[in-house]
Amino acid sequence: MAARPVVSVFGLNGNKLEATVPLPAVFTAPIRPDLVQFVHKNMAKNRRQPYAVKQQAGEETSAESWGTGRAVARIPRVGGSGTHRSGQAAFGNMTRGGRMFAPTKVWRKWHVRTNTNQKRYATASAVAASGVSALVSGRGHRIQKIEEVPLVVSVEAESLNKTKEAVSLLKALKAYADVEKVSNSRSIRAGRGKLRNRRHRQRRGPLVVYAEDKGITHAFRNLPGVELVNVTRLNLLQLAPGGHLGRFVIWTQPAFEALNKVFGTQTEASEQKIGYTLPAPLINNPDVSRIISSSEVQSVVRPAGPRFTKRPYTQKKNPLRNTQVLVRLNPYAQVLRRAEILGQNKRTTKSSHKKSASKKFLEILKAD
Repeated sequence: MAARPVVSVFGLNGNKLEATVPLPAVFTAPIRPDLVQFVHKNMAKNRRQPYAVKQQAGEETSAESWGTGRAVARIPRVGGSGTHRSGQAAFGNMTRGGRMFAPTKVWRKWHVRTNTNQKRYATASAVAASGVSALVSGRGHRIQKIEEVPLVVSVEAESLNKTKEAVSLLKALKAYADVEKVSNSRSIRAGRGKLRNRRHRQRRGPLVVYAEDKGITHAFRNLPGVELVNVTRLNLLQLAPGGHLGRFVIWTQPAFEALNKVFGTQTEASEQKIGYTLPAPLINNPDVSRIISSSEVQSVVRPAGPRFTKRPYTQKKNPLRNTQVLVRLNPYAQVLRRAEILGQNKRTTKSSHKKSASKKFLEILKAD
């Protein structure tokens, strides 16, 4: 994205305008899928509705333990007679009709706090990922016929107030295929959610980002899968639904131009976020696989020649067991090994050498 300094602006009829917009610095921010998934998971927890079982559930019967001496467990038992319920155990979590173990409470800790800097980093990464066509297409959006990503439309789009005008704009931009995908994916949810006001489920469509609402929310709000958000209120839950990067975003020209004020740059602080500057990438070329497979790196990792054709230089071998690998790591090991062998031979020779008896001692023995 950094190689493209400007972005084209499209009119309401889908034609390119002569005006171009400089690419905001947020599109050069590092793309961090791990951070986006972490922040998205924490933010999604803050929208949960507390649930719990009834406080008296499982303990509404009149039961009392029989005590000891009756050859039965001391679990509380239901009183009365003449019914199947008489004498049955109650209250315990192992009993029929009893309470659950550690009943759930509504005052559980439902919300999770996330660092503000992490949320801003994740939002910037999601915005940067929305400008990579491969990530947007890989997420499932229908952008094959769109001329340019990110897609920027003129300021007149913010004044639309009819749904048919919004549909004609999307068709002119060749982005209506993504809305049709959402409409065709609508299906009935499986499970009990059908009874809990979430009967249908469907895919996500494009996200329309505007700077000023002059009727644009009324024009797009009835299209299936289309969501709208103000550029100053960009939300990670909308930019990366499910924690997956690559949401198809349609920008209005004022909103696109305001991104530098919202996020700032790597050198200039943001005007809306006090003291915040965009994170700078740690490496200039993020294509690590291409760097590893380059001839410069491979010539060092795996030298050319007949010796290394079958077995790579990086083959893992234990230097404590393989002498050649040990010598390659420590050339002096060969000298130490030779000295150890020579010293061992000397000790063996001395121990095997036996002193012969002197001639004078043998003559004394013979004389006796």
